[in-house]
Amino acid sequence: MNEFYLWFSTGFFLFLDWEGYDHILYVMLLSVMFTYKEWKKTLILITAFTIGHSLTLAASVLHLLKVNQQLIELLIPLTIIVTAISVFVKRNSFKKVVKLNYLLALFFGFIHGMGFSYLLKSMLGKEESIVFPLFAFNTGIEIGQLIIVCFMLLFSIFLIKFIKINNKYWVLFVVSIVLVIACKLFIDRFINFYL
Repeated sequence: MNEFYLWFSTGFFLFLDWEGYDHILYVMLLSVMFTYKEWKKTLILITAFTIGHSLTLAASVLHLLKVNQQLIELLIPLTIIVTAISVFVKRNSFKKVVKLNYLLALFFGFIHGMGFSYLLKSMLGKEESIVFPLFAFNTGIEIGQLIIVCFMLLFSIFLIKFIKINNKYWVLFVVSIVLVIACKLFIDRFINFYL
């Protein structure tokens, strides 16, 4: 049980670490794409993202995939920027973009999974079996994601139902803030990548 907690808490706190807030921003965007009444669609989006980063995390830990970590850190804010733009497009009712969001969440999950893998690989060292640590680590990440999703859904219910804020303005506010932060993050990492 202690070993499970070690791997679980590592994944959990890695996801919810404010120094690595880029992953939180991405999940916040996925959470505002649909209203709280469309929670099943939100669940599908989060599941697509989870599948993507779980597969990449496993492939990276098994040394089937090797990518420059600085490049991944540069790509992560780019995934947030593209997703934010797709939320704006979706809100303008281009229905094909909704399906595209599922594919983007899956694909961008691959990139975020590579971002998570560096810590897990360094902790595993020469451990013989990676199945148990990988499962516990990934479960910790998932619980962290669910906390962000639940918070966003509950907060949107509060704002829309009780404060009577129009959902369109709530989405616009969240996406705009996240987009500005992601652009700054991308510029900072771009400068670091090329210097």
